[in-house]
Amino acid sequence: MKPLLVLLGLAALASLSHSQEGSPASSPQDPSREAGQQQRQEEEEEEDPFYKSPVNKLAAAVSNFGYALFRQQSSQAPSANVLLSPFSVATALSGLSLGAAERAEDVISRALFYDMLDKANLHSTYRGLLGSLGSPRKGLKSASRLVMERKLRMRMAFVKELEKSYGFRPRVLSGNAQGDLQEINQWVQQRTGGKVTHFLAEIPAGLSILLLGVASFKGQWATRFDPKLTRPQDFHLEEGRSTRVPMMSAPRAVLKYGFDSELGCKIAQLPLAGGVSIMFFLPETLTRNFTLIEESLTAEFVHDINKQLKTVQAALSVPRLRLVAETRLAEALQEMRLQALFSTPNLGRISAKALRLSHAHHKVALELGEDGASPVFPSEPEAARLNFPIVYTLDRPFLFVVYDDDTGSLLFIGKVLDPQQA
Repeated sequence: MKPLLVLLGLAALASLSHSQEGSPASSPQDPSREAGQQQRQEEEEEEDPFYKSPVNKLAAAVSNFGYALFRQQSSQAPSANVLLSPFSVATALSGLSLGAAERAEDVISRALFYDMLDKANLHSTYRGLLGSLGSPRKGLKSASRLVMERKLRMRMAFVKELEKSYGFRPRVLSGNAQGDLQEINQWVQQRTGGKVTHFLAEIPAGLSILLLGVASFKGQWATRFDPKLTRPQDFHLEEGRSTRVPMMSAPRAVLKYGFDSELGCKIAQLPLAGGVSIMFFLPETLTRNFTLIEESLTAEFVHDINKQLKTVQAALSVPRLRLVAETRLAEALQEMRLQALFSTPNLGRISAKALRLSHAHHKVALELGEDGASPVFPSEPEAARLNFPIVYTLDRPFLFVVYDDDTGSLLFIGKVLDPQQA
């Protein structure tokens, strides 16, 4: 990994996270030497004290599922905003694995990157992770649920273990479509603090198992922005177009910063209240290619970047964000080695009746305004910006990740092409 000053190269992080065999710019090496280097890299990563905790190891696995889900969804929507809270989806999938026979359980385990985890204590460890992320101070409200087909008789052992480890009970449809719809929508609204409403317009036809994942995040900066400095500014879109957005500014912000020459992006990390952080990835030019950045994102990559970024003072401008996204995830999940769950899986631990995953619905809301836990960044006249070598302005499409500092869990991830896009 290259030494870091204010500007940094993070190419080695990308190759470590994806176990690539070498970059195009590197000279050919003997395969045995490459294998030895890869083994040493893996040993170094394993020695990182952060990953000695079973909860953190589990968080990394679940987060890597989240990054993979984001890549899949982003590829399906290349010209639209993408906003996900993958943890809610992973929680529902992990809970579903309690009802799966060995082969179906292995399918879920591989998709959630559980291969290297202690399976004997997996679900009890997940309970601990849920408890850690459920703290009200983090601002995250995340909920998962499995909605079962009408009048299904479930095995009580599954119901009890699901509630014990994951904190939710499955919902069996009553057959009263209007009543079922109302109950599900009210449950979602309550669990997200009223931020996610109208989750379902109707009960889906042919429902066997509906996987439901919802989340809302009302973030607060560790240091708040001065509302008097928020003003409309241009956000540059494709083909020379732009839109006016409310841009929050802090002429003397303290943040962690770096530049990745291979990914061609400026990276900034800012602390949020409650032990949560947000990391922005801003491509250098408007003619962007997010693919390289998206492919680099893993839990280990983000963790390593955070250690490498340097604390600087910068002129910072960030659009006020109020984003809501509704996503049908069945197609994306089937592209992620989970096809078997949608065909003829053995879910015999749930019920004697043959079941399959038929639908996966996800809806989230994220809000980041000027609010913060401590007094505003020092404010100076606009001309003061010229005195600082670092200017970080999110005035063109960018990516961001919101993650928990203690466990590394990915809480939210987004691709923002247009902050005004519905």
